[in-house]
Amino acid sequence: MSVDPLSLTFAALADPTRRAILARLTHGEASATELGEPFGLSQPTISNHLKVLQRAGLITRSRDGQLRPAQLNAAPLVQLDRWLDDYRRFWELNLEQLDQYVTALQSQEPQNDPS
Repeated sequence: MSVDPLSLTFAALADPTRRAILARLTHGEASATELGEPFGLSQPTISNHLKVLQRAGLITRSRDGQLRPAQLNAAPLVQLDRWLDDYRRFWELNLEQLDQYVTALQSQEPQNDPS
């Protein structure tokens, strides 16, 4: 049974450690050891996080001798952003309508006369 790419992206982003790893990779490639240092997690645990990110297409890994540095691949995030765009427009429209409603209510309120 195959899982759609958007579901893989959401699943990968559901974990705060994986989100932090992606944030670190925005500064450039890094080894699994470098990525694991801030978390104090074991090497197998970091490797599992990297596998999830790689399966979702959010990172790629190359081979440089014994090292397998990871690089960010933002393409799945672009797809996620496109999916979220409809919801963003929905909320912007609703907030705009709310703003108009509040403005109308405020214009109907009697003005306080300080005298």
